[in-house]
Amino acid sequence: MQRSEKLEEFKKSVTNRFNVYNSLFLNLPYRNIENVGMLIPLLFEQCEKGLKSGKKPQEILDAFFQNYANVESEKDRIDFMFRIVQYVERQVVLYDSVEDAAFPKLHQHTTSLSIKDYFQLVNENKSWDKIAKKLSTFSARIVLTAHPTQFYTPAVLDIMEDLRSLILEDRINDIDLTLQQLGLTSLINAQKPTPLDEAKNIIYILRNVYYDAMGELFAYIKNNIKDADFDNYNIMKLGFWPGGDRDGNPFVTAEMTKAVADELRITLMKCYYNDLKQLRKKLTFKRLRKPLNSLRDNLYIAMFDSQKPMDYEDIIEPLGNIRDILINDYHSLYVKELDYFIDKVRIFKTHFATLDIRQDHSKHKLVVESVLKRKGIIKEELGELSDTQMTRILLKEKWTLDPADFEDAIVRDTIQNISQLADIQKKNGEEGCNRYIISNSEDIFSVLFVYGLFRWCGWEANKISFDIVPLFETMRGMENSEAVMQSLFDLPEYRAHLGRRNETHTMMLGFSDGTKDGGYLKANWSILKTKETLSKVCKKNGIRAIFFDGRGGPPARGGGKTHRFYAAQTKDVANHEIQLTIQGQTITSTYGNKEQFMHNSEQLLTAGLSNNLFGKEHIISRASRKLIEELSELSFAKYDALKNHEMFIPYLENRSTLKYYTKANIGSRPGKRGNKKKLELTDLRAISFVGSWSQLKQNVPGYFGLGTAIKALKDEGRIGEVKKLYKEVPFFKALMLNSMMSLSKCYFELTTYMKEDEAYSEFWNILHEEYKLSKEMLLLISGYSILMQDEELSRESVKIRENIVLPLLVIQQYALQKIGQNADHKDLYEKIVTRSLYGNINASRNSA
Repeated sequence: MQRSEKLEEFKKSVTNRFNVYNSLFLNLPYRNIENVGMLIPLLFEQCEKGLKSGKKPQEILDAFFQNYANVESEKDRIDFMFRIVQYVERQVVLYDSVEDAAFPKLHQHTTSLSIKDYFQLVNENKSWDKIAKKLSTFSARIVLTAHPTQFYTPAVLDIMEDLRSLILEDRINDIDLTLQQLGLTSLINAQKPTPLDEAKNIIYILRNVYYDAMGELFAYIKNNIKDADFDNYNIMKLGFWPGGDRDGNPFVTAEMTKAVADELRITLMKCYYNDLKQLRKKLTFKRLRKPLNSLRDNLYIAMFDSQKPMDYEDIIEPLGNIRDILINDYHSLYVKELDYFIDKVRIFKTHFATLDIRQDHSKHKLVVESVLKRKGIIKEELGELSDTQMTRILLKEKWTLDPADFEDAIVRDTIQNISQLADIQKKNGEEGCNRYIISNSEDIFSVLFVYGLFRWCGWEANKISFDIVPLFETMRGMENSEAVMQSLFDLPEYRAHLGRRNETHTMMLGFSDGTKDGGYLKANWSILKTKETLSKVCKKNGIRAIFFDGRGGPPARGGGKTHRFYAAQTKDVANHEIQLTIQGQTITSTYGNKEQFMHNSEQLLTAGLSNNLFGKEHIISRASRKLIEELSELSFAKYDALKNHEMFIPYLENRSTLKYYTKANIGSRPGKRGNKKKLELTDLRAISFVGSWSQLKQNVPGYFGLGTAIKALKDEGRIGEVKKLYKEVPFFKALMLNSMMSLSKCYFELTTYMKEDEAYSEFWNILHEEYKLSKEMLLLISGYSILMQDEELSRESVKIRENIVLPLLVIQQYALQKIGQNADHKDLYEKIVTRSLYGNINASRNSA
């Protein structure tokens, strides 16, 4: 489809439909909603014109209230603003539904590589033998996280699903009715969700989308591959963090982890029960009645009684027997439908998704310290022991820990949790929970503390059925990672453990904290170099390296066009699996319905499979590496200076929405680590850090320093080198294109008033100048006349979404100004700021 045709289709299927259905909002059942509905376009116009002419949000809204809305009292104005926020929130839901409904049509003629295209390439290259081995072992794992940027409740997701179906059929009266339902349905949590609530929200998507989508994707691959015996049921895997990720979340306890594991298994049994129920309507034959009824009864018990789980063999063996009878006695009638169900059982087994455990290294250090104090080995701290002594204790000492012996809640819960993991594996199968991730890994003890704790919590060393996964997320962690892994490989006990784990080691790289620590270009370049180095050290030691990428939604947290990133990996990066986190609103916006899940999963698979197999291998020459290194250091110097600016943290605290993330009932996890009175950058969660810049429409972590770095080379007459780098190195181009997305979502006009802010004018100008320079330099090296020039659909979508939320953003800034002035009704203005977070993040779809 040509670009003009694509845009025409977008206009017809998205823009026009949204405008038509948006007019139905005039009938939403709100008090005075008609007035709000009619005034929204006018308010948008006043906001856009006012900001462009340099007016402050306060001036724009005061004039609007006086000249157009005739709202005089401050209380009435606040009430009016709340209604506008509610209105805009629902416009975003409608736009999401319209765009999602148009997804299949817009992607009919995409240039992206589908599985079918991939197999066609294999045919043309006569390379089936070459690819057969890769296909039999390759997999992509998407890990759904609990991070607090997922706002749509199951009730709203149901409404969106109904809207998508109705929009495709143009059933205008039913759409009107559903929009009225939306108007009366709360979009936000009345109270902070518990980790179990968060888990249930995402399990809802597992049950209603991924269960069928994974089955269809596997069947699609199986039908298109030239191998009747294809049995790589792990080609697409699901991971799960809610209830297992306790890093910085004191509400995730051992009991919570157990409850979530049960919920995953029980929900899967319900899926199996419903599938079997449908199959029984077809398999009405006499000899099948007894085995079908027996399996049905056992599933029924397992889905209501968490103490009576079914083993995988208890499900798959009866299905195999039923299949034999069907083939031998009933002419294989409906065997295809039965096989489809059996394949799903082989994919999900009894776990549905693998529940990962994650905790920060400092907490394990606290536990080990507490244990050694109690044993009388140290008086106060671990520093009393040498590394050799510490290593010997962790690998050799045979102790049995009792949680009741310790006072500290974290210590007790950590011991209790590790002790119960064997029981979770017994109920959900080993794949149900077999990875323990350590945040902020920077030395060998990040891994050995966990290994030692397993040994002391009831696990025999030769039966630890867990992968211990270091998460290297800081610059220091990445710099130390090679030495850390080599030291681990040199330990006979740990090497024996890896032998029992299929000579494989998973290592996680953190894009979010990496970018917060090192800036956009340096963090991403460091991660690539770290992957290459770790691939090398693993290969040298006969270990299969698996990389797990901790990626967020926006480019500043490793997001953006994910398939483009993986397709651009160099040949020196181990390519056995793709593993990445999918979090927040990205879960619903990228993998939220069957069509999106199928498309984006295919993109992941083909990006990984085609890398190094077709065409030119991705090799970054020595000269190109030197150039990227130079740009990386130049951009880091600029970002580091910003990070250390005396106004950096105060600006975020006093001029952004940072503190309001913790006030919103979004997620169970606190917005920062620790309880220090004075806020430090290291304490800040990447989500609230990146999200706050997004709410300001400044998106600093997604580009800051790039402009300065490129300009420095331009001033030396070397811009041609950078242009060549952009053209010839896919990795660098992918980073620049993703950065363009961050820049395209900036709107500094919103905060132009800060130029006159006595405290922060200089700091705001630093941000603004780097934004302008980065935009200018990226356009220069790409040859584009506008940002995202070749991504017209994404560009149009961004434009519409930004327009929808502009009134909401102006209201947010107005409220922040009022709070700064200590105006009356400060508590209500704070509620406006908090409430305005939802609509803006949902509209951005990958802002945090």
